[in-house]
Amino acid sequence: MTENDRPAGPRSREERKRNALRLLETELDLWAATADAAGVPTMMPLTYLWDGEAVWLSTCPANPTGANLAASGAVRLCLGTTRDVVHIEGSATAFTADEVPGGVGDAFAAKDGWDPRKEEDRYDFYRVALDRLRAWGTVPELKGRLLMKDGRWLV
Repeated sequence: MTENDRPAGPRSREERKRNALRLLETELDLWAATADAAGVPTMMPLTYLWDGEAVWLSTCPANPTGANLAASGAVRLCLGTTRDVVHIEGSATAFTADEVPGGVGDAFAAKDGWDPRKEEDRYDFYRVALDRLRAWGTVPELKGRLLMKDGRWLV
């Protein structure tokens, strides 16, 4: 959203939900934030796949993000810009490349032209079930930014 595209007032919650789904379907990358057992945070940009219900990530299981996802499953994801934020809290389940459900690996590779299953290093997949989703643009949209709670849309 550019300055010229910005609506005069706050968008409705329904508009923000439509925009969040559009970003989930069209963006190539997102920011993934995790923390280790000591609470040390890690935030990395990752390619992802939205399957209509969950977000699929892929990363090396030995790096901090992969290790944190496998250990706790807790993750926060962000898409959009600082003036058009989609913020997701979710829980991840790890899958090796051999365990990833049929079609997910192919769809993941087709989305961006990168296939983690073909890398020399091991890449695992992580299915992130959405728990909470918030979406807002600027301060007037902070009220009512919670659009999903406990995995259920509120709008």
